[in-house]
Amino acid sequence: MKGPVAFVLKGYPRLSETFIAQEILGLERRGLDIRLISLRHPTDTATHPVHAEIRAPVSYLPEYLHSQPLRVWRGWRKARKLPGYRDAWAAFSADLKRDRTRNRLRRFGQACVLAAELPQDVVRLHFHFLHTPASVTRYAAIMRQLPYSGSAHAKDIWTSPDWEIREKLAQCDWLVTCTASGAEHLRKLAPYPDRVALQYHGIDLNRFPLLDRKPQSVPGPVILLSVGRAVPKKGFGDLLTALSLIPKELDWRLVHIGGGKLLASLKQQAVDQHLYDRIEWRGPQPQTAVLEALRQADIFVLASKIAKDGDRDGLPNVLMEAQSQGVAVVATEVSAIPELIEQQKTGLLVPPGDSAALSAALERLIRDQTLRQTLAQAGAKRVRESFNAAHELDILARRFGLQPEDQPDD
Repeated sequence: MKGPVAFVLKGYPRLSETFIAQEILGLERRGLDIRLISLRHPTDTATHPVHAEIRAPVSYLPEYLHSQPLRVWRGWRKARKLPGYRDAWAAFSADLKRDRTRNRLRRFGQACVLAAELPQDVVRLHFHFLHTPASVTRYAAIMRQLPYSGSAHAKDIWTSPDWEIREKLAQCDWLVTCTASGAEHLRKLAPYPDRVALQYHGIDLNRFPLLDRKPQSVPGPVILLSVGRAVPKKGFGDLLTALSLIPKELDWRLVHIGGGKLLASLKQQAVDQHLYDRIEWRGPQPQTAVLEALRQADIFVLASKIAKDGDRDGLPNVLMEAQSQGVAVVATEVSAIPELIEQQKTGLLVPPGDSAALSAALERLIRDQTLRQTLAQAGAKRVRESFNAAHELDILARRFGLQPEDQPDD
């Protein structure tokens, strides 16, 4: 069944979700007609170049129901006349008994507006993230009696209750997720395990061409780079502690790119650990600035871990981006990171939360330029062979019913 597909997103555009924008653009170029539905307005002041290339129109649902009461009321009045409204209300009522929160009420209200305002020619709904976007998608799809599918990523898999995941997967046509560990977990919960598929995002190698990197020939600090939001699962506090353990005579500098709620406390920690003059805090940056920083870096480090609430990374795209640029990588053995980085072959892995081990790995690479080059070259080769977004997008396009002959000429 051909026709427009509505993608339901938590927020659009977002600097931290380049992988979603890359997927949308790739599917557009393969012939998929997409409508973007965002539950929130953007909060980032910048965008990536990929966002400017996406042609899909964007609609924003009421972020809070009380902020647009007339629109919500009109949406509910129209939605309650739809053929699937009674079934959607039953599903929502059952969910509300187990999750008596304002967020649950907001999800249903947003779903009513979505179902009422969705263009009649839309043939499928597709969500990104298995928590709130999937709930809104599920209720609206039931109201409109449309099929739906989705993409699950990281936090949404590990912090959503099992009962809710089971019910979403029972009605979902298919779902893809970007890590083997996530796919295994979801298959155990799914009534139909074969509907859950592993599919890596990969990276767009056209945006990340590998330049000829020359070994450092003049004395100077070794540049460490870390990119990510300052949130617990990124382990930046562990990274700062690891840096404080490196022998003082070694010459290095850290560049951090990203915003986040913990940024102020991390800066204070850097002061307390006498690191502040060695760190440059650049804040959130567009992809072009991240790429330039990668090309100036000698080592990329990411200290991911599982947060107390279960939140964790999946397979951070920034690790693939770093390796695509021939940068040696140090990361933690958490989630799907070992699916990308082969220990001692394409990078160095340490246990999550182990600042001493992280410090030792960083010290080793700071001292050994030859090892940095060896790991960097091997990492770049592996990313290009096994994590090419073009190949993964071809597979995803077929899930939406596109065949090679459907794809327009560039």
